[in-house]
Amino acid sequence: MLSRTSSTLVSKVLTKLNHVTRVHYSYNDVDHLMRVKGQIDGMRAAALQGGGAKAIQAQHNKGKLTARERVELLCDPGTFVEYDMFMEHRCGDFGMSDKRISGDSVVTGRGSVNGRTVFIFSQDFTVFGGSLSSVHSEKICKIMDQALLTGAPIIGLNDSGGARIQEGVESLAAYSAVFQRNILASGVVPQISLILGPCAGGAVYSPAITDFTFMVEHSSYLFITGPDVIKSVTNEDITQEDLGGAKTHTSVSGVAHNAFSNDIEAIQNVRHLLGFLPGSNKQKPPIRRCYEPSTVDVPVLDNIVPYDTTTPYDMHQIIYNVIDEREFFEIQPKYAKNIIVGFARINGHPVGIVANQPKVAAGCIDINAAVKSARFIRFCDAFNIPIITFIDVPGFLPGLSQEHAGIIRHGAKLLYAYAESTVPKITVITRKAYGGAYAVMSEKSLRSDVNYAWPTAEIAVMGSKGAVAILYRKEKDKSRYEAEYNEKFRSPVAAAKRGYIDDIIEPRTTRWRIARDLKFLMNKEQTNPWKKHGNIPLTTMISIPETTTMVTTEIATTTMETTTTTTKTNSTTSTKTTTMPKLPQTLNSQTPSCHAPETTP
Repeated sequence: MLSRTSSTLVSKVLTKLNHVTRVHYSYNDVDHLMRVKGQIDGMRAAALQGGGAKAIQAQHNKGKLTARERVELLCDPGTFVEYDMFMEHRCGDFGMSDKRISGDSVVTGRGSVNGRTVFIFSQDFTVFGGSLSSVHSEKICKIMDQALLTGAPIIGLNDSGGARIQEGVESLAAYSAVFQRNILASGVVPQISLILGPCAGGAVYSPAITDFTFMVEHSSYLFITGPDVIKSVTNEDITQEDLGGAKTHTSVSGVAHNAFSNDIEAIQNVRHLLGFLPGSNKQKPPIRRCYEPSTVDVPVLDNIVPYDTTTPYDMHQIIYNVIDEREFFEIQPKYAKNIIVGFARINGHPVGIVANQPKVAAGCIDINAAVKSARFIRFCDAFNIPIITFIDVPGFLPGLSQEHAGIIRHGAKLLYAYAESTVPKITVITRKAYGGAYAVMSEKSLRSDVNYAWPTAEIAVMGSKGAVAILYRKEKDKSRYEAEYNEKFRSPVAAAKRGYIDDIIEPRTTRWRIARDLKFLMNKEQTNPWKKHGNIPLTTMISIPETTTMVTTEIATTTMETTTTTTKTNSTTSTKTTTMPKLPQTLNSQTPSCHAPETTP
């Protein structure tokens, strides 16, 4: 039996429990729960509708999918998990407090592509034109952070009018937050951008940092300043398509890696590309079962390279007959066509292909080819993808425009990319391997693991005519010297004797030899000396087709300083002279008397 004190204590406890139960029950009555559920359902329905039926129809009328339709098409069925569907912008200026839509102007989350996790953001043009707000940025940054933590690719589906003007500086800071994560993710997880609508101003820099950028013909645009701004500043009339359309960026500027006819084709190609890539830099690329024999000869390879060394041929034919099932995902096929880069498989193993194209400019390396291939090589090295190089290069492209535009620095980028890479590297010389161009193309001294040469290979400082013209410049009859030079260098024998190539092979054996070599190189481990980062030779000098602009600045020691700017465009020339006050003596004293003229694009 309980004492009176114990009985009183129990009574107090029971009273408190009853009170708690009554309070708890009052906040969870059926009416309240139904109201909350109705509110949630309403917000969810609003988020799924985006900007509403009219805006969605307008998007469809342009031949474009909505943000959610794109996500569903990209992901394996039923795998997309959305984040932050109920977030709303926090702007109260310019009447924005009355214009709030759940999810704001971007759909974010994770899903699976071919059974592998990816993180996705898809900008919704039907909501405020897809403009980027601080909340929009926060949603993107969240999935980027999770991608880095878990080691999964980031896919950005861009369709945005740019920064949200109503938010002012907050919107600009929001862009920088995304850029910072793009840079942190670079070389850690693959980043792919699809431009599926307008992408202007600061918005262009996120795709520019990512590894691959794809566009849609006639509906996607990339530019810093639009046609109206250009018209007001330079008085130039230009359309959006000519300024920043898919054709411009895939064939002229090289900003985009390829373009497709519609949203569906673009998204399907991204799914295809992901099949070659690992989830992160800590993983190996995915191996797929190969149904094509990789241990037999391919006789057709014996007949591709012509006997006449000046006759062009299509390097694609060699690539198709070496890789699995002729499946080649080419990167930037319309830009710098004198070099070929792309992804393929050999015996099921993903590889990166780099090859000179004798069919275009005889396979010479120019500025665009050097930059295109260097960036591709660095991507492969970052993500553990072996590099297969096919060489047929007579040299760097000669010319005043190339030299003035900085081919020395740009060519050094290709050299740098090959030299710093530590992934398995296999090189095949099919015909010409001349001079400095050969030296930067995965030559043996650049830590290439296996170097082969076909019997048609010619490894020399230069061709016979050029060499004889220098060596025997005083001789009138140079024909016999050319024959002597050809006898000595127009074969791979001299290089093989000195160990610069590992073997001279029959072309038909190339496929199975590479497959065999890849198998033993899969366990390769090689590191570079520790460093914060290397200093790859960068430059701001670019070549502008049909336009040459030169700015010359002279620092005078007289009482006045004169800057003369000469602009030459096609057949017109204008000169503008500006007189400026003399610099203070303290600044003048810091300027060397041999100060070189400054040159800008």
